[in-house]
Amino acid sequence: MISFDSYYNDHGHLTSAEREVVNYDHPNSLDGDRLAADLSELRAGNDVAIPVYDFATHTRRPELHPVKAAEIIVVEGILLFAFEPVWRQLDFRVFRRCPETVRFRRRMKRDQTERGRSQASIEAQLQATVKPMHDRFVEPHAERADIVTEHGGDLDEIADWVVDRLTKIVGAPRAH
Repeated sequence: MISFDSYYNDHGHLTSAEREVVNYDHPNSLDGDRLAADLSELRAGNDVAIPVYDFATHTRRPELHPVKAAEIIVVEGILLFAFEPVWRQLDFRVFRRCPETVRFRRRMKRDQTERGRSQASIEAQLQATVKPMHDRFVEPHAERADIVTEHGGDLDEIADWVVDRLTKIVGAPRAH
């Protein structure tokens, strides 16, 4: 399992104040080239070491996280489909559509509890960057998915369908 969030660019060269105003919701905030290269290595059967990102400081930690090559690698992230060299390497693509109110509520909870941000700063960021970037770089790429699922759908049913599809791709019998 790989999270595209691990590939945020390191902003350690910026001051804290400068890091606070970076648009982390724009594709330029992520190192898509490195993810594409890592996926190529994994597809070739080679292990990789992926970055470890610190969301509290907006920097990459010095350590790397090892990922072993496997028959199935799950890659998740809302901006995956904005990077052609990345999404073209994905054998099966799922897009999960979620209402804006739900996305905002989840982000509010996460940013307050995990990242120590204030409600006012989160609301400002939602309007300034999160919504416009979602509308520009996330939602329009839903057509690149093999399946688009809707929030509120039966997750067990969707998961079963995805697992069945993946087992067909790799040609393995499904374990029950």
